[in-house]
Amino acid sequence: MRTFWGLMKAYWFSERWKEAWTLTVVIALLTALSSKAGVWFALALGELGNSIAFFHDAANTSPLQAILTNAGILVLLVVLKDAGFTGVRGLVSATLHRKWRGWLNSQFNKALLDGNHTHFHAQHGSAAGGIVAPDNIDQRIQESIKDMTGGAIGLAMGVLGVATSLYFIGENLIGSSVEVKGLEFLGGYGSAVLAFLAVAIYVPLNTWIAVKLGRLLERLNIRMQQAEGSYRSELTTFLRRSFHVAASHGEDVQKSMHDKLYVDIDKTWGKLNVVNNGYTSFELIYNFLGARIVAYGPGLVSFIHNRLDYKGYITGSEMVAQLISQCSWFIHVMPAIATLRANSQRVTELANAIENVQHPQAFYSQTGQSDFHYASQNPVFGLTIQKLELAHQGEDATPFLSAANLRFRRGEWTFLKGESGCGKTSLIKAINGLWPYGRGTIVFPEGVKSFYAAQEVKLQQVSLKQLVCLPGSEHDHGDAQVASALHKAGLGDFIEHMANESREGKSWDQVLSGGQKQKLVVARIILQQPGLLFLDEATGALDPEGKIAFHQAIKDNCPDVTVISVMHEAVAPRSAAGTEFYHSIVLIADGVATKKPLTPTLPVELTTILTQPRPVEDKWLRFSRRLKQK
Repeated sequence: MRTFWGLMKAYWFSERWKEAWTLTVVIALLTALSSKAGVWFALALGELGNSIAFFHDAANTSPLQAILTNAGILVLLVVLKDAGFTGVRGLVSATLHRKWRGWLNSQFNKALLDGNHTHFHAQHGSAAGGIVAPDNIDQRIQESIKDMTGGAIGLAMGVLGVATSLYFIGENLIGSSVEVKGLEFLGGYGSAVLAFLAVAIYVPLNTWIAVKLGRLLERLNIRMQQAEGSYRSELTTFLRRSFHVAASHGEDVQKSMHDKLYVDIDKTWGKLNVVNNGYTSFELIYNFLGARIVAYGPGLVSFIHNRLDYKGYITGSEMVAQLISQCSWFIHVMPAIATLRANSQRVTELANAIENVQHPQAFYSQTGQSDFHYASQNPVFGLTIQKLELAHQGEDATPFLSAANLRFRRGEWTFLKGESGCGKTSLIKAINGLWPYGRGTIVFPEGVKSFYAAQEVKLQQVSLKQLVCLPGSEHDHGDAQVASALHKAGLGDFIEHMANESREGKSWDQVLSGGQKQKLVVARIILQQPGLLFLDEATGALDPEGKIAFHQAIKDNCPDVTVISVMHEAVAPRSAAGTEFYHSIVLIADGVATKKPLTPTLPVELTTILTQPRPVEDKWLRFSRRLKQK
């Protein structure tokens, strides 16, 4: 689906090809019947015109009856054509539109949300490196696919209509053709040749004009989609950070951002309106000249020289008008073609971006050094990092963090410490394959489940149970297991609501406080029982007691887990009893990460005494007695 035609035909050659082709064949049959009904309509119109013209003819014994009969037949044909063939075809084509769009939507969602984290990598293009990340991915999937599929079906029906009309109308024109004075060498095909010649000259000339205007429309449509997408994206982001805007009184700044983005929409829209209205005027003039001048011209010569009666003249002229109308399909739908091409370009760009990042390291190697190696080893040896260097974009970028050799044993808790911006989170991202540039080897313990816990998970319209079950499905765990995890994490009050997607009309992202969201992280960890746990500032919104409870819940419920944690605290938290949660520390200083055991602390007895609310003298006496007893 990386090219226009590849995108157009993918559905028809997919696993749902029977559905696609069945609907297509039905549409084709209804289109052919509609075209044939157009011929019947032209013949009936000729009969009606003839009955009107000879209303006062002495040979016409029942003029009123003839008019009423022909008018009735004409009405029935209109109903059959428009409400029957065309109406049913519209319903079938709408069904095809819905099915095709649904299939494409599922394919792009499947591709973006794969295990390769494609949705993440696809947004990391570099203009400097010649790889531009697709803007407004949401709009491309939602609006562009919808408009593209609808436009393509409409255009395909138009092409089929042209083909069937050429056959049926052309057959009738040839069958009713007469000799034309001055063109006797053409025999009885004179009037048909003139009709085809008029269509062949008039339609292509105006189609060329339509193409020129269509290219301008296409460029403006692409620009309009980009502008609309950027504005909508900013509105969505603003609503998500609404509290922060209110707290900082940033409404004026936010308003100026909106105004600036809307200026682009307004300017592009103004240009688009000018071109669209100019095209509409061109099309109206074209339609009038084609239906009333060009269509009635070819048969006029034969009618003047009395080689064609009035009925034949009217019928033939209406046939030519029908033929011009059908062959002008390209002109009538040029704005739709411009929109289709704009939408398809947006979708194929996204398809190309998805394809480009299927091998992330090869993708990132185009704009910098990306040479990470991931392997596995016996879980006894834990997690090992060798010769790791992290850098930013650019072939000559200097590494900002290096780690010669780091090893994390099974069950070991390690605290990452360093100044803000030194690369603590980048190190965790690199271990998990989410840092683009650098090199090194990361060896995971084989068969051990890994879990990356950030401060919160921002997912809308999902139940509390689904949030707790992440990254798995809510069907992977029973209600009792989830309820137990929520209770142990300190969220027992929400157990009765865990099947709901919202509470009091608000999503869980809005219901839960910062601290509760981080307790939700604990519930997820307890439920998933990982063997390797990465905590990326997962306790940032908790008070000291909450941080202790957070760690204690993991310690009590995941006894053999290996923990690597990033926190802003200068000292790693301890339990309420004064014991250390963490066994080692990775210190990042001057761009180098080194690992060592935590500095020996006070004896457990002294730590316990110091945490008890008793007089200092009494604590020291008790401590001395314990030492003597030992």
